[in-house]
Amino acid sequence: MNAIELGDNTLTLEDFLAATRDRVPARPSVAATGRMQASEAWVSAISDRMRSGEKVEPIYSINTGFGSLAGKQAFDSVEDAAELSRRLIISNAGGIGRYLDEEVVRGAMFIRAASLARGHSACRPELLDRLLEMMDKGVLPAVPEFGSLGASGDLIPLAHLAIVLTRAAGEDREEESGEAHLNGQIVSGVVAMREAGIERIVLGPKEGLALLNGTSFSTAQAALALADVETALEAAQITAAMSIEAMCGFGDAFLPQLHEARGHAGQIAVAARIRELLADSEFIDGNEHTDPVRQPPQDAYSLRCTPQVLGPVKDTLSFARGIIETEINAATDNPLVFPELPDTRTLKAVSGGNFHAEYVAFASDFISIGATEIANIAERRLFRLTDGSLNRGLPEMLVDSEKVGMDCGYMLPQYLAAALVSDCKTLAHPDSVDSIPTSANQEDHVSMANNAGRHARQVAANVQAVIGIELLLAAQALELRLQQSGKSRDALSTASRAALELIRATPTSDGGHVDFLTQDVVMYPRVRAAIELVRTGALQRAVTEAEAGRA
Repeated sequence: MNAIELGDNTLTLEDFLAATRDRVPARPSVAATGRMQASEAWVSAISDRMRSGEKVEPIYSINTGFGSLAGKQAFDSVEDAAELSRRLIISNAGGIGRYLDEEVVRGAMFIRAASLARGHSACRPELLDRLLEMMDKGVLPAVPEFGSLGASGDLIPLAHLAIVLTRAAGEDREEESGEAHLNGQIVSGVVAMREAGIERIVLGPKEGLALLNGTSFSTAQAALALADVETALEAAQITAAMSIEAMCGFGDAFLPQLHEARGHAGQIAVAARIRELLADSEFIDGNEHTDPVRQPPQDAYSLRCTPQVLGPVKDTLSFARGIIETEINAATDNPLVFPELPDTRTLKAVSGGNFHAEYVAFASDFISIGATEIANIAERRLFRLTDGSLNRGLPEMLVDSEKVGMDCGYMLPQYLAAALVSDCKTLAHPDSVDSIPTSANQEDHVSMANNAGRHARQVAANVQAVIGIELLLAAQALELRLQQSGKSRDALSTASRAALELIRATPTSDGGHVDFLTQDVVMYPRVRAAIELVRTGALQRAVTEAEAGRA
């Protein structure tokens, strides 16, 4: 794949994932470099005035302090203005907690680079080039997870990034160079950059705040969570169809007329997908052309209301995607410099609040809430699969033991799913409704977007696991149904057959495979293997390929 161009083209979630997970390089466009030079030239002109001895008025982020300290005093020398950038970074690098996953850090670096490439941050193109070089050579700062309020941007985590990239004008002190990942170890920023052959850069006026004042980490966490939940939603429709088929569900709940009568796009799309997945099954009772045999043709809500639950999730994720893709392309530091402002205005630096990550906080909260419902309804389906009084005649706990009660079968994976869903419900409490004032009440409302993003990431992982568990149980239930009916796998829908064949061919960490369960075995290798099929998209690809072959 060619390098991703920053500055002119609108970046998508797919571009973000290419840079973050596939390590596709990024480069600024020629036009982006020109815009960066224009805004930086305005700051350079102020520096020239200071060097000449001219008294310069206080200009936020260039020759005054930050937050509640803004405008208290105007520094006289260019050296003080540059030192201000450095001191901002070392003072803000105060996070704690486990180190964020490397893909989060890489994602934040990409988003920060995209923001600088907009050309409003008044930093030199060399700063952006050095940041991208770190990404190219795999220098990833070690960034603690706690510290950001989501306004003024992600100051603390971005400081942990910037402290590795930058250095003081004088002695380059290793103890002030931060931490970075290198060959599975945590080393100083000096060591990491030296090993990569990258020179750490001395900042000029305004450049420190340009690196720190933005929503990059909050947005990276939200974007990664969104990608994982979108993958889980696709898999959840497959596993839902498998469970419905294993329990001989009714087809009426998915007829197009029913969903078009309500009109919601997501619901209509999910119902259509479930119909595709069940299209050629011999176990579904009734369809658009055939009356259902059993009466009344009504399954439990966890089966028949799948479109009405996953449909809103689909629409909500689409809404969140729009917010996140806009933010990936946004200039989010403060102030922003607009050299094109009319000559009647000499102050080209415009102060505002683009660093406030309320949009991203909402998106992460909505992702968590929607994702939790994917897991919530899936857990109810897999619970029904294990209950002999609810699964339409399958064995208790999906194991046909010679001695009833000897084997627990799939009892405990349902416990695991219940624990994960409970965790999701706690994590889905909205972070965006919280705010604690900071900086002597100058920053009196904050978004908590980074907390929302962290929680969304964990919710996404939990949901992938729950859907993996449903895949495991639904595959067992389908084979039990085939045994009861005396039919071959050809009686299953194309989609379910492909999923069943995939999981049965999947190796486990103990040297076996996820085979049909006849008595109790060590369960965790099977659970982990099934989850991995969902997480990597292998399940979704196998089903899509099988459906293409049917067509």
